[in-house]
Amino acid sequence: MHTKPLHNWNLSYAQARDLQTVLARKVRLQPLKYRPRTIAGLDCAFSRDKTSIAAVVVVMTYPALEILQTVSATAPVTFPYISGLLSFREAPVCLDAIAKLDRPPDLLLIDGQGIAHPRRLGLASHLGLFLDRPTIGCAKSRLIGDYEPPGPDKGSFSPLMHNDQQIGAVLRTRTAVKPLFISPGHKCTIDDAIKITLNCTTKYRLPQPTRTAHQLVTKLKTNI
Repeated sequence: MHTKPLHNWNLSYAQARDLQTVLARKVRLQPLKYRPRTIAGLDCAFSRDKTSIAAVVVVMTYPALEILQTVSATAPVTFPYISGLLSFREAPVCLDAIAKLDRPPDLLLIDGQGIAHPRRLGLASHLGLFLDRPTIGCAKSRLIGDYEPPGPDKGSFSPLMHNDQQIGAVLRTRTAVKPLFISPGHKCTIDDAIKITLNCTTKYRLPQPTRTAHQLVTKLKTNI
């Protein structure tokens, strides 16, 4: 799968932060132009000693959620853990895995943040710019923003706000279970992100594409 050569990865921390501000201006929040036929779930995991990282991409049909292809990649960790700069730690191996796909998926559902990020460039937004594809951030926890708890039923959601701007939604994907933090990454809207995430969620908290990717990468990390 082809990716855009946005930048190199040999950056200082200050350069990485400045680059996020520049790249965030390139993110486009626009309604999906067509209904996706394929959706990829993506997740990463680190080795126990935190020196290596693995990424798994699972491509599924949509809305049937039948697996079409699974790819993975592993790499040494070259960027330290710094809150707000996680995409510089995780994106390279994600791109390595994505490059192995036979065909590009119509949309990627990514375990991470989209624009729900201090500089509006979480992993899903960063990858979306590299791939020039719609991406959605589907995070298990909040990075920034304020919200009121959504209702207890599946499908309930509340706005995730930061500096008087809605940056995502706090979405209940399973009744009486902790919500997920959903935000558009690139080339989609908050409404699209909510709808797609719910359509990909069956009986579990996590959407099936990212849930399957999580299960596979958890197994993979034990061998790196």
